[in-house]
Amino acid sequence: MQPIITSLLDTDLYKFTMWQTMLHRHPQTQAEYHFVCRNKPQYPLADLLDEVNAELDQLCSLRFTPADLDYLAGLRFIRSDFVDFLRLFQFQRAFIHAHAEGDALHIVARGPQVHVMAFEIFVLSIVNELYFRRFDSATALAQGRVRLQQKIGQLQALASEVAMAHPFELFDFGVRRRYSGVWQREVVQAFARETGQWFKGTSNVLLARDLGLVPIGTMAHEYLQTYQALGVRLRDFQKAALEDWVQEYRGDLGIALTDTVGMDAFLADFDLYFAKLFDGLRHDSGDAIVWGEKALAHYERLRIDAHTKRLVFSDGLDICRALELYHHFGNRTQLGFGIGTHLTNDMGLPALNIVMKLTHANGQPVAKLSDSPGKTLCDDPTFLAYLRQVFAVTPSPQA
Repeated sequence: MQPIITSLLDTDLYKFTMWQTMLHRHPQTQAEYHFVCRNKPQYPLADLLDEVNAELDQLCSLRFTPADLDYLAGLRFIRSDFVDFLRLFQFQRAFIHAHAEGDALHIVARGPQVHVMAFEIFVLSIVNELYFRRFDSATALAQGRVRLQQKIGQLQALASEVAMAHPFELFDFGVRRRYSGVWQREVVQAFARETGQWFKGTSNVLLARDLGLVPIGTMAHEYLQTYQALGVRLRDFQKAALEDWVQEYRGDLGIALTDTVGMDAFLADFDLYFAKLFDGLRHDSGDAIVWGEKALAHYERLRIDAHTKRLVFSDGLDICRALELYHHFGNRTQLGFGIGTHLTNDMGLPALNIVMKLTHANGQPVAKLSDSPGKTLCDDPTFLAYLRQVFAVTPSPQA
């Protein structure tokens, strides 16, 4: 069968935007990333080990093509020296290892962060597609196409509604947990063709280029987490990360991620300076309504007109939930909805809940104190407790 990854653009935009920032600001950082499956698969992921290793070999043979580099160079926020770096870049197989323990599949990427940080999305896409190849594809695709048309119909029904102050805007965020690369392309093409009034882009850089769409993305948790180990006072790591981002992009890519240590701790650092400089905020854990109300109240306290800002929701959404949030907030602020698994892996089969997360930087543990207890991730309970103490975060009973 054709290799799963055939282009190094077949990944999320925010991998490139974080990559560029770390290359310019902290190129010496060493990092470690671990693959984790949060739910129980229908058969052991350890069964995929040989195929995963073969796909990693293939991934490490790829280079950015001249066409890839030309496209990236055409993005206003990508700098020429980063493109030159990518011209020389090739994944090194020695920096990533996969092995099995019982039924569990383990994949660890360890090395210079400006090298290993780019493995994440490719690894998740590889594991997902290998896993779902073992199910009946004809049945899955037939069911997927039925559900795809239902989603398109849900969006098209918006045309008959009374207009709200701000439009509904949908983005594809489905690279990491897609059924397959071919299926993601079919889904994105269908939404772009049939719901262009509402479908505004994709996080997949390859599809954005090939289909003439806007590439969407700014930062992920790993970017902020890295600053926990860069020598700044721990209490100030969010402010240091946001400041570097402001200096790197100077007005571009202005959506900040809020839940690395929880929304309350984030807003304590997101003062008038940052609130004016950033275009808005992204939600990725916790109750979305509560989060949005906190964000709007924060802007109001700072006497910032919320109609000039944007709230982006991206936590486990489906179309119905996105529309509920739109109807709740659509007259009060600009909105965006990034939908992943529900767009690109809604095939009538239980989806894998897999991640590949940063666990250490410069030999020190890092952590995410999510507003959703199941998303809290840290290998070191002592550091996790210390982080909670520093930011006055009370652990949930479920954490």
